Amino acid sequence: MGTQADDQNYTASPAKDERTAEQKKIDDWLPVTSSRNAKWWYSAFHNVTAMVGAGVLSLPYAMSELGWGPGIAVLVISWVVTLYTLWQMVEMHECEPGRRFDRYHELGQHAFGEKLGLWIVVPQQLVVEVGVNIVYMVTGGRSLKKFHDVICDGKCKDIKLTFFIMIFASVHFVLSQLPNLNSISGISLAAAVMSLSYSTIAWGASVDKGRVANVDYSVRASTTPGKVFDFFAALGDVAFAYAGHNVVLEIQATIPSTPEKPSKKPMWKGVIVAYIVVALCYFPVALIGYWAFGNSVDDNILVTLNKPKWLIAMANMMVVIHVIGSYQIYAMPVFDMIETVLVKKLKFPPGLTLRLIARSTYVAFTMFIGITFPFFGGLLGFFGGFAFAPTTYFLPCIMWLAIYKPKRFSLSWCCNWVCIILGVCLMVLAPIGALRQIVLNAKNYTFYS
Repeated sequence: MGTQADDQNYTASPAKDERTAEQKKIDDWLPVTSSRNAKWWYSAFHNVTAMVGAGVLSLPYAMSELGWGPGIAVLVISWVVTLYTLWQMVEMHECEPGRRFDRYHELGQHAFGEKLGLWIVVPQQLVVEVGVNIVYMVTGGRSLKKFHDVICDGKCKDIKLTFFIMIFASVHFVLSQLPNLNSISGISLAAAVMSLSYSTIAWGASVDKGRVANVDYSVRASTTPGKVFDFFAALGDVAFAYAGHNVVLEIQATIPSTPEKPSKKPMWKGVIVAYIVVALCYFPVALIGYWAFGNSVDDNILVTLNKPKWLIAMANMMVVIHVIGSYQIYAMPVFDMIETVLVKKLKFPPGLTLRLIARSTYVAFTMFIGITFPFFGGLLGFFGGFAFAPTTYFLPCIMWLAIYKPKRFSLSWCCNWVCIILGVCLMVLAPIGALRQIVLNAKNYTFYS
């Protein structure tokens, strides 16, 4: 009886009672735990900004590698599976009474143990978040260059992509000093609106243009090996489009929670709205873009749609604004990890100087890699396949099985194992296709272009 009571007291006691004043001060300073006054709609546009990346513009190209039937099936299955795994993460945020798992790796440690949880989650989460930030550096720079080139129409001096990436990065040296997710909510809202806007332009302009003459809906490759490898690569493109799970716990951490009103209710409300917006972005762009251009569509549909020029220029500037918000959403958990190590492990005093140096160094690092490897998106399809699929498609399912232990062959058990099998297949197959594309395109790669 005594032991049982002790256990109950331990689980029910708030975490803040076990922290020293110094620990509480540090937690109140760290970006993920410093502010807990977000509303449910913050969750909606943070999730839209994190999920709907510029990768949506490559979905018609993925459709051209998959074909109508498999393409629609992959899009729908990915939407359903990732919504399910996102629901699991929202539920697991407060799966233990009196405690909140504010970070992905904290939930991993709860499910797998202190050391193993860190080693399973942190490397994969960092690959996704740092990788996405580098890709967005390149995407932002390319969209700025495209805007410049469209507006100039050959009348201006040609400027290298390197300089546009540096211009894009200069914005983040400033924005990265904002303390937490709530402080970038305005930027995130603007980014979410932009993602819906440029997606609408992409499919709206496709409808206006209509189907091209002699449109061909056969898959892009002509040889059997080419069809197989393109199919694998397209799976990776779709997986990249659903990468928002890596920041979902950090987003939920900003929402206030009490036993009467747990954070999962407003968070889930925001997620539902976000996923409706995701569907409104992804499905029309993928299906209408493929309907209009067939297998002649480019890997960025805005490139295929080169007229009217003013509309394409505006769409590219919308991509820039959206990617600015997305970069910050994915960078914030990385800032949190860096600052946690510096303050808690290395005992640096928390403050403006530490934040300025640490965050500016990270932005400079992602800028340097983006400038050096402007083809990083192709590499990410390879490396990201190992991290995107686990953290989004099946790692939440494994955690659910470890924490809740559903009865064998129950509906929950079966659903989780189906997701795990699909996710593992995706993790294995997507990098194979991406590696082949890297090899085929290697001759066109240029450093410091």
